[in-house]
Amino acid sequence: MDESIEYTPIGRIRTPFDDPAGMPIQAAATATGGTVELEERFAPGVADLEEFSHAILVYHFHRGDPEPSLSVTPFLDEADRGVFATRAPVRPNRIGLSVVRVVAVEGATITVEGADVVDGTPLLDVKPFVPTFDAPEDADVGWLEGVDDPGAVTADERFTDADEVNRE
Repeated sequence: MDESIEYTPIGRIRTPFDDPAGMPIQAAATATGGTVELEERFAPGVADLEEFSHAILVYHFHRGDPEPSLSVTPFLDEADRGVFATRAPVRPNRIGLSVVRVVAVEGATITVEGADVVDGTPLLDVKPFVPTFDAPEDADVGWLEGVDDPGAVTADERFTDADEVNRE
């Protein structure tokens, strides 16, 4: 596939985190507040979002410039795993997603809890979280099955330095 795809951010995610190191990961970020600041022209698109308890933020990993790696040691494990079986940011396409609690929607600003991204992260899309669609009852968690407490983890520096990330 030689096809190139280009996206333009629709806004920015604002959080208290200036750096990925020490930032809560996924569920560990439940108490972390933040805002999603969409460009004003997208304000009509968030109509009715406040009726949902959670939303999915789709964004671009913009910090650092590590080369993509198909094998990584994820935060919750000590073994190398295929990047597509992890949430590591060193992906061929640097796209991330987070599930956040929707606290309020006012104009083009969404106030959220559970933000686990670096301040200023470019936002690509917002989708409502719908448990029936997004959390199947029969889902397996793969290698995470043996993790003691996946909700109590913060990021370290392993994905901010390209030399430490790349594996041949």
